[in-house]
Amino acid sequence: MSKSKNKTEAKPKCGLCGKTTNLIKTECCDNWICDDAHKYLMFSYAKNSCYRNHDRYTLCAFHYHEGHSGDWKDCPECKEEIDPEMYAYYGTNDYNFEKLENPPEYKPTRCAKCNRIISLSEESYSTSKEGYICDDCSDMKGEELMKIFRKNL
Repeated sequence: MSKSKNKTEAKPKCGLCGKTTNLIKTECCDNWICDDAHKYLMFSYAKNSCYRNHDRYTLCAFHYHEGHSGDWKDCPECKEEIDPEMYAYYGTNDYNFEKLENPPEYKPTRCAKCNRIISLSEESYSTSKEGYICDDCSDMKGEELMKIFRKNL
């Protein structure tokens, strides 16, 4: 076999972005991925880390971290513990090495105050006793926050 053929042997690459340097294997599914979690700046909500994206935004990693048994693609515990909209997102987004073939259908999530549709995977929101609250309705001023704070003491 010639030297040039030996050099073309499969080199590990990140299964998400294709890079071939600074790789590790995921704990959940044993796939090669960029060892780049250190690039994430806390509270930035940036999606610039292959490792962090897979670890935080996939059913595969959730299933592993929760210690569920069996395959994540048909785990009843995962399906029960995650809101259907987020379950579908975690199973089908681009941070997966393998995507969920038949994600569940779900009704759009609506703001409990103004009834606007909220995309849980893409928008800011808060939760309350009433349900999900869109970012616009969550933007309360100090006086309103103090009323709620005093009421909950």
